[in-house]
Amino acid sequence: MEREAFLEVYRHSLAHILAKAVIEIFGKDQVQYAIGPQIADGLYYDFVLPRAVTTEDFPVIEAKMKEILKRKEAWRREEISRADALAMFKGQKFKTEVIEDLPEDEKLTIYYTGDDYVDLCRGPHVDNSSELLSTAFKVKSVSSAYWRGDEKRDSLQRIYVYAFPDQQQLKAHLAWVKEAQERDHKKIGTQLDLFMFSETAPGMPYWLPRGAKMYQALLAFSRELQAREGYQEISAPVINSKKLWLISGHWAHYQHNMFVVPGTDWTPNAEDMMGAKPMNCPNAMMTYKRTSHSYKELPIRYSEYDVLHRKEKSGQMNGLFRVQEFRQDDDHTFVMENQIEEEIERILAIADKIYSTFGLTYRAEFSTRPEDFMGDIEVWNRAEAALKRILDKRYGEGNYEINEGDGAFYGPKIDLQIKDALGREWQCGTVQLDFQLPHNFGLTYQDSNGQLQEPVVLHRAIYGSFERFIGIIIEHFKGAFPFWLNPYQVAIVPIRTEHNEYAKRIYEKLQDLGIRTEVDYADKNMNEKIKFYKTMKDPYIVVVGDKEMAENTVSITVRGQKQQLHDVPLDTFLAMCDTMNRTRCMELMTSPEA
Repeated sequence: MEREAFLEVYRHSLAHILAKAVIEIFGKDQVQYAIGPQIADGLYYDFVLPRAVTTEDFPVIEAKMKEILKRKEAWRREEISRADALAMFKGQKFKTEVIEDLPEDEKLTIYYTGDDYVDLCRGPHVDNSSELLSTAFKVKSVSSAYWRGDEKRDSLQRIYVYAFPDQQQLKAHLAWVKEAQERDHKKIGTQLDLFMFSETAPGMPYWLPRGAKMYQALLAFSRELQAREGYQEISAPVINSKKLWLISGHWAHYQHNMFVVPGTDWTPNAEDMMGAKPMNCPNAMMTYKRTSHSYKELPIRYSEYDVLHRKEKSGQMNGLFRVQEFRQDDDHTFVMENQIEEEIERILAIADKIYSTFGLTYRAEFSTRPEDFMGDIEVWNRAEAALKRILDKRYGEGNYEINEGDGAFYGPKIDLQIKDALGREWQCGTVQLDFQLPHNFGLTYQDSNGQLQEPVVLHRAIYGSFERFIGIIIEHFKGAFPFWLNPYQVAIVPIRTEHNEYAKRIYEKLQDLGIRTEVDYADKNMNEKIKFYKTMKDPYIVVVGDKEMAENTVSITVRGQKQQLHDVPLDTFLAMCDTMNRTRCMELMTSPEA
């Protein structure tokens, strides 16, 4: 059996063991059990129980599961009619609902674990509990979950369990989990004073002074690259009339995710209603439409960093990863069909530059025409062929994933999955072909024969959401960012107040070079100042006293290094910082000669 199939079978089987254990602990009449699937690192099962499960229950549940496995009970699969299934699970409301949702003539399968536990399940499962004795598992957590994900339905207790083939793999995974927890961007973001949230604006981050500096550094990097490639930055209204969203199709398909401003008479769906924009594309269409265009002008590249808002359910928001207010490194490029290939090559070259600057690798996914596609199928075929040629040429045939039928209704797309320091993948970049919005907005250009044609639009983002990308890189770097990105790049510590004037001179020289610098002139202990800057993970802490002031040098504590650099000429240090900032190098220089 292949590893993935094996993991699926034994984890799914352990979910039944978990359910049986919980029933034995709390009593059969006290437990409503719902569903229990396997997941990436184990399994979970949903219950309604007479009391809340606590961490003190975890070892009790684990012990009961091990006890059940040692009984070496046989597993038995049976087919059963819908009527018999309803009788068997009478009193179990969730099982009953699942059964009632199935066709009346459908044959169902049940699995017995021993003679006293039975579950409604398609399987497959192990033949005997003894097959699970060598597996390693540990209760992970308990959380609340709504039945079928509907917040208006029953609230259940979801018990999560880590499960692996052996103790060594479980131990390795727990170590990975610990490291992931230490990298949690919400924890590090608080420690480094980067951002905060308030209940007065759910899911809408406040960027604090340090975080705002990093945000602006990311923005500047994007703008710099795009300016070199001929992008023109635009900015458009954040709140737009319902009329715009009707043309784009968002009012019909996305209204429930929009923050809507009622009309003057507060009438639902009034004509003068407004909506905060969830994406920039309709505004880019309007910008293009303001004047006529010739084929000689294309491609036209409009980059845009405006604030976007998308309404999310409270339970879906997660730090910076899922927010209600964010910005994207958005671009909408208007091209002729024969320019698609070359333009996407240029976009992927920018992606290479950006991701490599962070030390990130990525892989591409190609999503093709869905069943509900709009437009001419021949145009789709040509577009998909163009994307495939690009991917084959850049990454090699077969070195990217193809998601058949997973494209947007308006065109095929390429998604870029980046990999972080823990090996996790995140979908950030995307390039989407769009034939539909130009048609909806009546966009045209005059071709070489003087005829009006519709342009194709490339929707493109590389960071994706700035907020989400920052969350990812906080965890990737564990808060120790490259010099060019760190909120403050240099901290200056004068040993005594008589050294403040020299410290100020260094500060001004660094500022002139565009180096983000902080200095503490207060009359307090030098070690107290250094400790704070170390806590903030500033890359370089410059200490100046009598000797440094007399010799025009600095002493430097380098982040992550035990040894201090002494007697470094000030001009050498300034040049070192300037080089790292301009080149956006990943590693800190640890010697003046580097």
